[in-house]
Amino acid sequence: MSKVVLITGASSGMGEATARLLNENGYRVYAGTRDKGLNTPQIVGVSNVYLDVCDTESIKTAVDVILMQEKKIDVLVNNAGFGLLSTAEQVSDEEMFNQFDVNVFGLMKMTREVLPFMREAKSGVIINISSFLGKMGLPLLSHYNASKYAVEGFTDSIRFEMNPYCVRVHAIEAGLFGTNFVKKGLVANAATTAEDSPYKELVAHFVPIVAKAINEGPSPEPIAEAVKNIIENEDAPIATPVGSEATTFVPLRKELSDEAFEAKVTETFGL
Repeated sequence: MSKVVLITGASSGMGEATARLLNENGYRVYAGTRDKGLNTPQIVGVSNVYLDVCDTESIKTAVDVILMQEKKIDVLVNNAGFGLLSTAEQVSDEEMFNQFDVNVFGLMKMTREVLPFMREAKSGVIINISSFLGKMGLPLLSHYNASKYAVEGFTDSIRFEMNPYCVRVHAIEAGLFGTNFVKKGLVANAATTAEDSPYKELVAHFVPIVAKAINEGPSPEPIAEAVKNIIENEDAPIATPVGSEATTFVPLRKELSDEAFEAKVTETFGL
């Protein structure tokens, strides 16, 4: 019987690539989308399901629908997320709360909803799409980075809770890939990007670096391949760095002192 996979944020980018690859390899895939009309481009063989990770009822309904049809959920891929571009000084309460509502609380609620079924089945895999920025800081992305640090901590902690029930929990620490993240997944604070912002020089220098890396970055298929490998390999690493930024900076973060690592980041990004 095919494994049943639920992917959040699967309408584009990493989520869509993962849905396509798993579907092509015989998995029964449910693609979570916030489009209530379910007008997301349909992948033959993949079922779209309305799912807004900020809406607890939609989470419950989506899981209930899948369980009603499939009687199980073998794999949850927590992929939904966005990035907030803002200084710590200028951010609004709403922006901070939204960043964590999607990237952290939505992921936690989604995980909470599937755990009872996986625990009872004594089987399951949860894969949290984190970031290399869950291991290091960068300016103007502090709230996004903090949300990914939280994902890393959540992943490391619930592994202990789920280990007795044979439910595996992993993180993928993604680098920068060529997706619609700049257009669709990046929200900028107006004061930070304003002409009269005291941080305008930093914005002018750093934002183009990030935008270029994403807009001209490689396709997200390696993320999909990493998801597939984790599902199929019971001895998969707890955390898998994927992409040039991740495979460069994550090992360095372990090797260098905090001060030496900060100096390396400063040099690399010209900060």
